[in-house]
Amino acid sequence: MSIAEAPLTPSKTYLALRPKELYPEYAPAWFAVFTVSCHEKRVAQHFIPRAIEFFLPLCHVSRRRANRCTVKLDLPLFPSYIFARIDRRERVRVLEVPGVLGIVGQRRELAAIADSYIESLREGLRLHKIEPHPYLVAGERVRITNGPMSGLEGVLVRKKNDYRVVLTLELIMRSVSVEIDIADLGPVRTNHCSDGYANPASSMVVG
Repeated sequence: MSIAEAPLTPSKTYLALRPKELYPEYAPAWFAVFTVSCHEKRVAQHFIPRAIEFFLPLCHVSRRRANRCTVKLDLPLFPSYIFARIDRRERVRVLEVPGVLGIVGQRRELAAIADSYIESLREGLRLHKIEPHPYLVAGERVRITNGPMSGLEGVLVRKKNDYRVVLTLELIMRSVSVEIDIADLGPVRTNHCSDGYANPASSMVVG
């Protein structure tokens, strides 16, 4: 009898169906990983040989040194944080990595981040339209209605003659500024539904 003809044992059935069909709560998801200060890139390097999928958003920053020379650096968009995509049961693999202090959660449960939010960050960085911004929590709320970040919510402000959206990750209390067209914004409805994930972009600013 060939392997293809062999009947499935209970263990093989479990492995064949496991990820989403039987245990959807164990499907891989994105989580915010808290790191030692200035160790984000080092943690990312440790993730590679451990086959841990990660996303470390970097922004281009110009810094002027004491000798008056200007240098361009790639710095973490969210200092002390890196995103990892893992099965919840794999948390120990992440916590054992040198430089990792913890995984963001609520009430001792890991708080997953929607895939759509991570993809929005990737697209904003690809278009060079994201930059760091002070953490904000108040203001008039709006929703992006068009483009790769459609559906995300935030606070509308103005910066000189341009409009920008500041995505606020409330789980880690960090914000970033995203360039946006005012025509792509609309008012927030108070009865919108949750997608079942912790939404770190629950506040956002345009400025």
